Amino acid sequence: MTDKRFYYGESYQNITFLSIMFFFMIKYLFVGTPVPERNNMEKIASFTIDHIKLKPGVYVSRKDHVGSEVITTFDLRMTSPNDEPVMNTAEMHTIEHLGATFLRNHAQYKDRVVYFGPMGCRTGFYLLLAGDLTSRDIVPLMTEMFEFIRDYNDEIPGATAHDCGNYLDQNLPMANWLANRYLEEVLKGIGDDRLIYPE
Repeated sequence: MTDKRFYYGESYQNITFLSIMFFFMIKYLFVGTPVPERNNMEKIASFTIDHIKLKPGVYVSRKDHVGSEVITTFDLRMTSPNDEPVMNTAEMHTIEHLGATFLRNHAQYKDRVVYFGPMGCRTGFYLLLAGDLTSRDIVPLMTEMFEFIRDYNDEIPGATAHDCGNYLDQNLPMANWLANRYLEEVLKGIGDDRLIYPE
């Protein structure tokens, strides 16, 4: 009969030996492979903004040059970061579907829309437009878009299993409410303090 103490002890030793060998194999296999060190990586533009002072607004996040074209990224901040509850994914998903549909069909801007989508922190959205633009330039467009979302009361575009990877995660009433709040509290009579990032 096998001595279980010997058997388990030997198994443990074998596992330990294999683990050590695996560690050194990985270490030497990838030695010399360039890996960016955390301290040498540049902080991206959006992480340099003081989110403690940041209020809901319409801001230019960055401008990038792609060939001869300028792409302006806008920060559509809908909630106060680290100060009030973030938006839930369902209403953000609905705003994304409605906002993208509105923008891609807009007579003036449809050919300038590069991207519209949610921030990972769930406090707002990013809008990328072709052109060297200011925050003030797109206030009328944002007013139109959020009025469209506020007043929308029909089937959500693209909210089917065929069209969307998470089509059931939608909340139209909350999207209507958030759009109305953004219109009333931010876009109407918007001043420079909601158009230019805080120092």
